[in-house]
Amino acid sequence: MKGKEEILDVLVTEKLVAVVRLNQQAFVQPVLDRLVAGGIKILEITTNTPGFRTEIKNARLRYPDILIGAGTVTNTHLAEHAIASGAQFLVTPNTNKEIVEIAVNANIPILMGALTPSEISDALSYGADIIKLFPAGQFGTSYLNALRGPFKNVKIFAVGGIGLDTLAEWVQAGIDGLGIGSSLVKATASTAEDMKEIEDLAKQFIKGLRRGEDII
Repeated sequence: MKGKEEILDVLVTEKLVAVVRLNQQAFVQPVLDRLVAGGIKILEITTNTPGFRTEIKNARLRYPDILIGAGTVTNTHLAEHAIASGAQFLVTPNTNKEIVEIAVNANIPILMGALTPSEISDALSYGADIIKLFPAGQFGTSYLNALRGPFKNVKIFAVGGIGLDTLAEWVQAGIDGLGIGSSLVKATASTAEDMKEIEDLAKQFIKGLRRGEDII
């Protein structure tokens, strides 16, 4: 079993988190299979995906070498359920001290949602391991560059509105990681064509990420 530091190391090394938010539980496993086949090493199953607790448990068993986390953890109730289900890390869209405390007590990393300098400062003071800059796409890399002044050494992942067309720009701007949601996995994914597209896109995102790293 990976410890907290090892999980953090995988997060910042791999950089790419696939955010899985689906309308139907029945398609979670097929989607995860295609993401893993496409080379994804970190999977985030959101708490507003039906049956997320069961799917986290199943994913931990099915993919022992893949990091499985819980996303959209907006309150302590969801945090506790996610950890009990085996989530190896938590991701929130909001800044919440009590959720950080739960993650710290469970000795797992937390990527805490924050946007403004005040929210980022609060999240760090609470003990967040990584700042999830959300929604990042609407603000762009110029906003990240502005934040780097006061938050030079903070690990920041950009999430929200990141696509293949902007991926390299974020990597070259020095982002520490990226959460990719609907541009990789649509909530309505269900058909064989959808599954093939997910695997193809996963490969493209990884290739784009590595290409961006090579340019730096």
